[in-house]
This record gives sequence, C-alpha cells and structure tokens, in this order.
Amino acid sequence: MIKIGMMIGDRYEILEKIGTGGMSDVYKAKCHKLNRYVAVKVLKQEFSENANFVSKFRIEAQAAAGLMHPNIVNVYDVGEENGIYFIVMELVEGITLKKYIEKKARLSYKEAVSIAIQVCMGIEAAHNNHIIHRDIKPQNIIISKDGKVKVTDFGIAKAATSNTITSNVMGSVHYTSPEQARGGYSDEKSDIYSLGITLFEMLTGRVPFNGETTVAIAIKHIQEEMPSPKEYVPEVPNSVEGIVLKCCQKSPDRRYQNMRELISDLKRALMNPDEDFVVSNAPDVDGNTRMISDRDMARIKQQAGARLSHDGTTGRIRYAESEEPDYREEDIVEDGDEYDYDPKMEGVITVLAVIAGVIICSIIIFLLLRVFDVFGTGTGERLTSPIITTEESEEENTVNSESNKESVEEVEMPLVTGWNINDAQRVLEKRSLIVETEYVESDEYAEDIVIETSHEAGNKVAKGTTIKLTVSSGAAGVILQETAGKTREDAETTLTNQGFQISWVENFSESVPAGVVISQDPASGTKVPEGSVITVNVSKGSQSDTIMVPNVIGMSEMDGTVELVEAGLTITTVSYVNHSQIPEGQICYQSYSQGSYVAPGTGVEIRVSMGTGTYKFNGNIDAPSVEEAPDYSAGSEVKIVITTNNGQELYNTSVTSFPQPVNFYGVPSTGATVTFYYTVNTDQGAAQKSFTRRLEFVKE
Repeated sequence: MIKIGMMIGDRYEILEKIGTGGMSDVYKAKCHKLNRYVAVKVLKQEFSENANFVSKFRIEAQAAAGLMHPNIVNVYDVGEENGIYFIVMELVEGITLKKYIEKKARLSYKEAVSIAIQVCMGIEAAHNNHIIHRDIKPQNIIISKDGKVKVTDFGIAKAATSNTITSNVMGSVHYTSPEQARGGYSDEKSDIYSLGITLFEMLTGRVPFNGETTVAIAIKHIQEEMPSPKEYVPEVPNSVEGIVLKCCQKSPDRRYQNMRELISDLKRALMNPDEDFVVSNAPDVDGNTRMISDRDMARIKQQAGARLSHDGTTGRIRYAESEEPDYREEDIVEDGDEYDYDPKMEGVITVLAVIAGVIICSIIIFLLLRVFDVFGTGTGERLTSPIITTEESEEENTVNSESNKESVEEVEMPLVTGWNINDAQRVLEKRSLIVETEYVESDEYAEDIVIETSHEAGNKVAKGTTIKLTVSSGAAGVILQETAGKTREDAETTLTNQGFQISWVENFSESVPAGVVISQDPASGTKVPEGSVITVNVSKGSQSDTIMVPNVIGMSEMDGTVELVEAGLTITTVSYVNHSQIPEGQICYQSYSQGSYVAPGTGVEIRVSMGTGTYKFNGNIDAPSVEEAPDYSAGSEVKIVITTNNGQELYNTSVTSFPQPVNFYGVPSTGATVTFYYTVNTDQGAAQKSFTRRLEFVKE
C-alpha cells in the first residue's frame, strides 16, 4: 500500500499523488540519491497479485525503458519491492495538450503544426525501436513549462515484433483507427491516424466523430467520411487540410507510410501553407491485392476465436481484457451489424435494382405521354394555368395562412459555445437565425470566443429567432505605456510597475544609442492582459563598435583561449565538465555563441570537456572554521547547499551539529561548491551571512 511519505527502492520518497490510470497510480517523488524530483508509476494493489496484469506492467516498462528522446517522457528506473511494482519516470511540469486546447478553444495552424512535428519526432523514435504507442491522444501529450512537447503513457505499447499482439481495441475511441475499432492488426500507421485526429482537434477545438456510445463512435470511424477541418475553421490552409485528410484515410495503405514522410509535409506546410503539395496514395498502387499466408490466416482465426463470447450463442463479440477498456459489454456490436462481403446477396441486390429502374422509367414515360396527349384521347392535361376567381383565391390564402400558423418551421439550435464568433455567426445565419452579440471581458476564454448562448444547444427554435451570443473580448487588460527611447532600466521599471513580464531582444542600431529601447511588441496604447510578456527591443549600438565572437568549440583550452584573446575578448571562468560528445581536453561550451556581437573586452566563460564518466564523494562536511566565519557560533543553525560544477543541486539541508556525513554516487561532475548560510545577531537585528567551500569528487 502506497502512503505519502513512505520510501520505496531505498531512494524514492513519495510526496503526493498526481494522477491515476486504469491499472496504475502516478506519484510525485523525490530521489534522494540524485536529489531530484521524479514521477513514480505504481501498479494498483488490486492488480499486483494478478499475473496477467503484472506481465502487462513489465512489458510496459521494458518497452518504455528502451526509449530515450527529447519528445518522449523518459524512464529512469524499474523495480519491485514487497509486492509493489513501480516505474520511475521523468517528471514533466506542464499541462496536457487536451487542457491546452480547452484553454485556448482552438490553436492556430502554425502552433498546431509545430506541436504535431514534435509529437511525430517522439513517435518516430518509438517506431524506429519497433514500438507502437496505440493510444495517441491529446491526454497523452504534455506541453512543459518551457514549451517542449513530450509523448507519455506508453502503457499499451508493445514491440511490433511481439507475438502477443492481439486485436484488442485499447485506445480511446475518439482517436482510434478503423483497424483498431474493428479489432484488427494495428501498426505504425494506426498511430498516424490517431495523430491526424489529434491535429484535427487542435485546429478546430473538437473531435471529428462523436456519439452517445463508444460503439457508435467506432462505427463512424469505420464507415463515415472524415470531415475537413475547413468546414469548421475556413482559414485552415489547404496544405494542412490535405495532411489531416491523408493521415485519417480509412485504408492504412492510403495514409502516410511512416512518420518521416509526415514530418516532411508538416515542415513544408509551415513554410508554404497555401501550396497544394500533399500527394494522395492511389489505391491501385499502394493498395494492391496481397496474398495472405497460412501463418497470417492462422493468426486471424485465432484472434477471431478469442473475441467470441464463451457461450457461443449470443452472437456478441467480447474483446480481451485491457488496462483501460473504452467499450462496455452492453455496447458491443452484434455480428449481424458487420458489413461482410456476400457475392450472392450482391447479385440479388443488382437484379432488384435493375427491375426497379425499368419500372420507374416506364412510369415516367407513361406520364409524359398522358401530359402531351400523344394518343389523341383528349384526356391530356392542359398546359395553361386554370382560371381562379377572386373568391377562390381569397379562400385558398386564408387556408394557407391558418396552416402556416399551425406549423411554424423550426430548426435545431447548434452547439457553438467555444467557437470563434465568425464561425458561430455563419452557422446560425445558415439556419435562418438572427445573431445578436454581447462582448464581456474573460480571463478564461480567448478573444472572440463564444462563452454562452441564449438558447440551449439541441433545442428546437423557430426560424427568425434572435440568438444572443455572449462573446469574450479577452482578459481584463492594461493600456501599455511607451518605452521606445527610454533606457533599459527605465523601460524595465515602467513595464514591471504595470504588472508585465519582459522578454529582452538586442539588435544593432546606427541611430539608437546602446542600452536604449528601439521598439516594443505589442505597441504602446494597446490593451494587454496583466501579466503578459512584452518583447522589448534594445539597441546594442552600432555594429562597427562591436566584436564578433569566434567559435572555439572543439579547440583545446590553450588554442581557444588564444583565439578569444586575439579577438579582443577576455576569459572570465574556465571549468571542467563531463561531456559525452566532445573529447577530453577540448572546449565544449562558450558563454557567447559564434557570430554574436559584443563590446570589446567582454568576458567569456568556457568549459572544457573531461569526457564521459561519473564521480562519487564519501566524506564529512566540517563545521565553519574561524577563517571562514569568524562570527559563527557553534550550535547555531546552518543551511548547507551543495551544487555541482554543472549546476545540479545535490544537497539542501539545515543542521545544527557537525561533522555532517554525505555520500554521493553516479554524479556527472568532478566536483561541487558547498555554500554555508548562517545568521548573526547584531545591534541592528539578525543578519544572514554565507561563504563557500569546494568539494572534489573521485571517479567511480
């Protein structure tokens, strides 16, 4: 049983529960060995004694542990302790793509395509390792605080070469591919379909197929035509529309064949959004008839048998047990609802269609002959309009008026909450409804997004009814003041006092002195939500008065130092760090990038590679000495912070007694800085002081 505060694996302290799934819970924990926060996924207690669930949990760990990619949530450790099975993963601070879409209503095509590219790169890494995700959806995509997109929850991923692949429909039904919905074999192209649905939702703020039951939605994936995102958001570029539709083809052979092709088109869509370059895979080329092998036939029969219910009499299909089943047993489709090809029935239908066509043609010909009185019987209908008397006309108008009063034409009120006002207005006006708008400030909804409607969606309303839409005018804003022409310090004071954050950009200017603001974005006078980030462009002065920084990466320490000094720069700090790609003795970091311009004499920090390897330290932290802290009193509280050369915090504790034993293993740094913080009481009150001490590590 997992409890807050308990320690598992002799190193992971459980801090809080942050999520739950079908068969596991996720906790935030602290790794005391490396002093970092991690996410620990723990198999639920009720499943830990079930061999089938434990097997799935181990398969998940083995599949995920082999993946290391910036766009995938990395797995650090796997273990079992006292019947508790757990996986230790990277802790990503951020929100899911699902919540991000809900927050913004829908994303611009540039943002949606950029996110899709990062997701594709993560999934491509999994596919290259023969791992299929099978549950791509916005809930399994995390956007970190620094904007990095990561794919998580490979809980139902299995190696593509595994013999345990079944026909289970395990993904979420709104994003599942047709072959998964049928319970068939799924491969890399199933992930491409699910990604296409996810891209559709990013662009439109809604899923393409919806229904009252999971089976109803699954059937739409199999049968109904994929809608175009332009039906809901007309400004979606043609290339992006083509990418979505190609990803979501019913036949896997007509989709993108791998993530590399999809990434190429997505990048091209960012550069040339209106260009029509998406090539459809012709069914007669990529969908050629394939001979099925005896082995494939045996597998299909085995899977079909596994899906049938045990009694064999109900005719219902029962899917195998899964971690998070989306299909309820009472919703499963009857066998008779499946559309299997029957040549005899097709022949009967063809004959009936021909007979019906002959009968209809005969009736039409007979009526035409009657109208034009071809046979001269005098019974043909007159082509001229009959004479109607005034009394007859007034009587007919009265009857029609009374009939119209009895049956006023009605239309169904559509769901437009969360839509852009232009899209909502167009849809309502097509249904002959009158639109009236009211704008209100909102911190929750983006500008021009419909917050609520005067009539509830799904109700019948008469044509011509006035529909009042409450629309967001954006967050309550502050009028942005002008900073152009001010110094950097004055601009910072002005914007900070208004409650804004600042993103500084520096550029050369022949007319604006160095350190003076050139421009700002948004412009002054604009109403901006409080807390927004304002981009301020500051002048670096004339380019002729600066020095271009040379590239010293890969040089020896001596050669790099000479290169920087000869360029007119100075060396401020030289440190030595581990590096997996730069050989030992060569510079692996410089604080100013190559090609940037700085003032003469600017100090540059360089770091020299020590190659790969890890280090350890076993020893004591002694009390402050008289030389280090002459006013320190023994027994008073001291805060000790140990930080490695590369900035990793290893230790942060307050103590009152010395020496303090510390043990570090697997540290990718040759040493660390120990900072002591202590308080001294003076006549003016308590004052905090500090000093530092060096620790050198030993290679493991």
